[in-house]
Amino acid sequence: HLEVTMLFEEYGRLLDEDRLEDWTALFMPDCLYEIISRENVEQNLPLSLMLCDSRDMLDDRVYSLREANVFNIHYDCHIIGPVRVTAQDGAWTATAAYSLFQSIQAGETRLFSVGRYHAELKRVDGVLRIAKMRVLVDTGAILTLLATPI
Repeated sequence: HLEVTMLFEEYGRLLDEDRLEDWTALFMPDCLYEIISRENVEQNLPLSLMLCDSRDMLDDRVYSLREANVFNIHYDCHIIGPVRVTAQDGAWTATAAYSLFQSIQAGETRLFSVGRYHAELKRVDGVLRIAKMRVLVDTGAILTLLATPI
């Protein structure tokens, strides 16, 4: 449980420190990363706000953020709640609530997103890695551009 909790802490810390290249290293090569609204899940609608089906896609997204995309400069602050862990057949599932605050250069801080992380984790060479991360946002309405991962 402690190891999974520390992985979630590192996940949020790397995003908050804008260390996106290190953040992608938390994932397995054949991972799935998805941000989807609670409404779409409840209605069984497949439309995601963001979907990457490999670490290479995550790396490409980070590269485009660094080199090509134009978006509001902001600072993230993730608050991740207690992690619930279930182990089964050498894999783990973990869930935790999160709140994501964003501060912009104009001096405003606001609650950007609230929801839950649903992760599937596997051990690779003795280290826990994310096989699947589904970020279930409470609302699909994003006040500004969803540029960086949640």
